[in-house]
Amino acid sequence: MPSDSARRRAVDAATRVYLAREALDMSALAGTLGVGRATLYRWVGNRDDLLGAVLGEATERTYRKAVEQATGSGSDLLLDIFERVMRSVVASAPLRSLTHREPLVFIRLALMPGAIESAAARVTTEVIAREQTNGNLQVTTSPEVLARALVRICDVHLYAPLLGGDEPEIETALELVRLLLG
Repeated sequence: MPSDSARRRAVDAATRVYLAREALDMSALAGTLGVGRATLYRWVGNRDDLLGAVLGEATERTYRKAVEQATGSGSDLLLDIFERVMRSVVASAPLRSLTHREPLVFIRLALMPGAIESAAARVTTEVIAREQTNGNLQVTTSPEVLARALVRICDVHLYAPLLGGDEPEIETALELVRLLLG
């Protein structure tokens, strides 16, 4: 079992590759870290697992920044957060580079349950629960279920160009979020 620090080193190195808008090559990354490929795979799993971890952390940072900057309360706060997140994602040069280079890998990582969805749903759940506790939001389902539904709606509409659409459908996603939140 790899140490947490070994995994952290690998994720940090992969994050630097991602931010530099370069393709993630496991052999090159292993060389950068001074280990063999087999060791790197023991530390992080396969390439998709590592890329998922990098994107999951990026997702969490994006959501946390949006939460810090968002205004309002209840459904208005959630709408502001989702709009900020989606616009930030559209503006992300490293993500654009990845989606142009490896659209199918990104779609698999972004639209299937995994690190990206988990990070987005975790932060959204926290906001929903807080707003519910503060009396700013009334929902008829658990914060966790609602958060996952809202995240999936936004993701599908945000990544529409990768699914054959023309442009991200941010306004459609926000309208559906508005509808679900009442």
